[in-house]
Amino acid sequence: MTILNTLQTAFTGLTGNKLRAVLTALGVIIGVASVIATLALGNGARVAVEQNFRFLGSDEIQISPEFKFDDDEGGIGLAGKILSYEDGLALREAVPAIDRVAMSVSGAAKVRRGRVVQDMSITGTTADQLAGLAAQNAVQPVNWPEGQPLTDDAFIGQGRFFTAAEVLAQARVCVLGWQTAQDLFEGDDPIGETVWVNRQPCEVIGVSTELINVDPEARLRSKPNVGLYMPISTAIQNLFDKEPSVTISAHVSDESRMTQTKAEVAAVLRQRHAIEQDDAGRYQDDFRLTTKDDILGAQQDAARTFSLLLTALAIVSLVVGGIGIMNVMLVSVSERTREIGVRLAVGARQRDVVAQFLTEAMVLSAISGVLGIAAGILAIPLAAAVSTGLAVLDPVSVPLSFAIALLTGVVFGLYPALRASRLDPIEALRYE
Repeated sequence: MTILNTLQTAFTGLTGNKLRAVLTALGVIIGVASVIATLALGNGARVAVEQNFRFLGSDEIQISPEFKFDDDEGGIGLAGKILSYEDGLALREAVPAIDRVAMSVSGAAKVRRGRVVQDMSITGTTADQLAGLAAQNAVQPVNWPEGQPLTDDAFIGQGRFFTAAEVLAQARVCVLGWQTAQDLFEGDDPIGETVWVNRQPCEVIGVSTELINVDPEARLRSKPNVGLYMPISTAIQNLFDKEPSVTISAHVSDESRMTQTKAEVAAVLRQRHAIEQDDAGRYQDDFRLTTKDDILGAQQDAARTFSLLLTALAIVSLVVGGIGIMNVMLVSVSERTREIGVRLAVGARQRDVVAQFLTEAMVLSAISGVLGIAAGILAIPLAAAVSTGLAVLDPVSVPLSFAIALLTGVVFGLYPALRASRLDPIEALRYE
């Protein structure tokens, strides 16, 4: 038999009972659609992880205090000493690969100008805060040209930001957020004027430009135009009753030395916090060092596990569809036993019979695969909405799903085809 004749015979066999063929195809369609949708969800999970942490530079080390459960207090407390302002200064001096250390601390305060009083968040930070904002690209000026690199000056609308010398000198200067300046000064020029922060005078030396979050979701929970910035040394001295723990971000000049630099940072902090090795030779650190690779690695592993689990469930659906194909093909062999006997009696070879029934199974699987791919692509937005996540079609999943559908037809159609080819022609002709 030629390939064309085999295909024609296969279509004739499938169309002989259309309802049975459609019901059988549904199993494979659902399985293929599930593979497409689940791979899209897994791919979306990985993309979401990268988006969530794209603001963390790959050349930065985030240093945060370690916490533990306090049995006496019945809550969460620091595992050891705080991360101090002096710790950050020491890192800059002791670790050669670190070319910039950004530190910040936040607190609430009353800010007054004349009769206008506002409760707001105060951020004490270092002089290179603007460089950090430009590198993170989490916020940008309103109407900033797309693709244009951010600079430090882009964040200042009036005046200037405080200098490193002013930070070291605990200068009483501050920079206002754009909306805060509007609320306090009502259109007047704030530069050189004095505001009172918790009854402490502070000279306004700058106002930020109007900013907007790059991430649309962050715009609902973050207000970058409301607030007041002052030197971190001044904030620690005037806003807190006891020294607070600061947030430290160390910028590494050579990204290839990240592992070595992390070890050097840990050594400096252990020395400053008097952390010694225990009997097992381990350190019980009261701080945590985190890089972008650390966070992405853990999150990507979780996303990969999630994707594998969903894919396994989709493959189970395909197996169920394959079993349906096998069942239908076995029934077809039983119903067409006399036809098979006639073919064998007039000279058809066993391989011709195998090709006939195997082609029927593959054609059914191929049609189901195409319909399943279409259904899966259409189901991606629904899957994303139901999981309240992000689903991104993986181009590889389309040919992969089609190949799996064909393989399903071959695997589950082979046994019925072989069984048909091994029938005794005489017994088959006598079959009623």
